[in-house]
Amino acid sequence: MNQIFEFIINSRTAFIKLVDSLTIEQLNKIPDGYNNNIIWNFGHIVVSTQTLCYFRTGIWLDASAVKFNEFYKKDTKPTYTVSEAEVAELKAIALTSIETIKADYAKGTFANITPFLTATYGVQLNSIEEVLITTIGHDNVHFGYATALKKQV
Repeated sequence: MNQIFEFIINSRTAFIKLVDSLTIEQLNKIPDGYNNNIIWNFGHIVVSTQTLCYFRTGIWLDASAVKFNEFYKKDTKPTYTVSEAEVAELKAIALTSIETIKADYAKGTFANITPFLTATYGVQLNSIEEVLITTIGHDNVHFGYATALKKQV
């Protein structure tokens, strides 16, 4: 499992480097023909992993505890201009949330999760290991979107 957590951290570090290479205007720009922007894709991975690991598994029953969930959850779009302060907070949460999940995993917090179907693929996730492997793919899909968006901004 350490390799999975390490891969997630490395992927997110690469995404943060992408974010850091752009201006706040570029991060917020929604190119013609697109529904979202680079910072939405980044914020989406940050909230999605927490939601999948804690809320969807039945471990954490209060989804409102994810501060940015309403703005970046599935089926949302950017509705406001994200500030530099919010970008900094999202970057910090992107890494600290994975460290928290890793610590909770080590404590056995996820030993008995409630299986659930993924909204996108309709695949049932039965263990936290499956959730974390799915996180890797999900994070990288959105990193790919952000990389493509970078060419448009």
